[in-house]
Amino acid sequence: MIPSLNRNPGLGLALTLTGALVPAAAAAHVKWFAPYIVDAAPAPITRTLTDPWFWTGIVVVLAFFIATRLVERAAVGEATLDAMDRATNPLWLRLDDFVRIVVAGFFVAIFSVGGIYLTPDLKTPTEWVSWLQLLIAAGIVSRKTMPFSAAGIIFLWVLALQDYDPFHLLDYLALGVAVAAYLLLESSGREDWRKHRFEVLRWGVAIALMWSSLEKFAYPEWFYPLVAEKPFLTFGIPRDMFIPMAGVAEFTMGFGLLATPLVRRLSAIALFVIFNAAVYPFGRVDLIGHALIMAMIVVIAVDHTRELHFWSWIRRALIGVPIGLTGALVIFVTAYWGLHAVFYGIETQTMAERHAEQGEMATHSYSLEHPHGPQALATMRDGENLAQIAPADLGDTSVGDAYAQSMMGMHEEMMAGLEHEDPDVAFVLGMIPHHQGAIDMARIQLAAGSDPENMELARHIITEQQQEIDAMRAWLQERGIEIPDN
Repeated sequence: MIPSLNRNPGLGLALTLTGALVPAAAAAHVKWFAPYIVDAAPAPITRTLTDPWFWTGIVVVLAFFIATRLVERAAVGEATLDAMDRATNPLWLRLDDFVRIVVAGFFVAIFSVGGIYLTPDLKTPTEWVSWLQLLIAAGIVSRKTMPFSAAGIIFLWVLALQDYDPFHLLDYLALGVAVAAYLLLESSGREDWRKHRFEVLRWGVAIALMWSSLEKFAYPEWFYPLVAEKPFLTFGIPRDMFIPMAGVAEFTMGFGLLATPLVRRLSAIALFVIFNAAVYPFGRVDLIGHALIMAMIVVIAVDHTRELHFWSWIRRALIGVPIGLTGALVIFVTAYWGLHAVFYGIETQTMAERHAEQGEMATHSYSLEHPHGPQALATMRDGENLAQIAPADLGDTSVGDAYAQSMMGMHEEMMAGLEHEDPDVAFVLGMIPHHQGAIDMARIQLAAGSDPENMELARHIITEQQQEIDAMRAWLQERGIEIPDN
């Protein structure tokens, strides 16, 4: 989800994680670019364990972590940390103010956007939720009211359960709990509690990143449309190499945030560059959605703390790097695959099995708002078929003949509609076949074309023209006018 900052494949692979960080029905996880079919079973973990690119990524990361730990143990490592402390000292001295301003600003931003719970990914029609967000922002101004803001954040997550299932809200839970815990600790008068306030932010963002990274191993098909529509994300790396290694990059950098001071600060700096690089290509909504993660990453990058409060002996040992990473992978993979089975059962089909059965790869549910994916299957809404974002079936027909046939049908129906005596009705009856003709042409383009820009334009035309057809048919129906069959 990045401009090409570096053509070096090693660094490029690290930068790829932005493509995932990135948000359908009550039983679906909605990322900002598509409402995915989440009740599909995750791909067998053996698919990942037998992927050479997964192990290539793991080896590269382990080498980096071990090398960084060796540097950290030497005098140059201490000098590097001291230099980072001096460079970040002005922000370190006001770090609590920074966190409070960003958290309050985030809730003001989502209040302004409206219609969401804790991120633009999670929609809600309930208006009072936005006003609660404004109250949460106001409560952060004073330490006395911070606990109420913390409770409000947790309440919003619980409220989201009425529209979204718990399994795919777990990464949001990690972030929400981390911010809420920070507010509680920061407002506390006990210094032995307050000293952990930045640490809870670190654990929250690390858990969220490691959890969400598993989607690239469990559902690599989810990312196919995004890679096809924004090929610059892969830096020219083949898709099936890019996705698993991007998953490794995201998981391991999340893991790195829990490591020793130099490892975690370097991991945070890399993540900060990645997230910022994603802002312009994906817009302001992406910035709002990632604001809390980005703030936590800044906190980690400027945190002068050298003390390790948990499992310090294994985290400082070189052997702790492979042991810790292996343990984290086992814990998260077991939890992800296991909890999916608990929530959705073990009889559900994988995306590959759906593809084999249906003959087309539908990475996500079709919706007019999220039309991504050239072969997303049509679904039913309010009893009517939506436009099918799928190539036309040309059979033995040439492309030229297919275009000609679509135009002939459009012309006949359009001229018949324009003969209506009421000019308003004539306009609508003429425009419906006109728009249908554009849809037919676009589907032919999807079947026969290859230019990425034209393919994206065709999908856009199908979505937009079908929306307008639906509106015009509704207009006719309200007036009791016979609606022409398409």
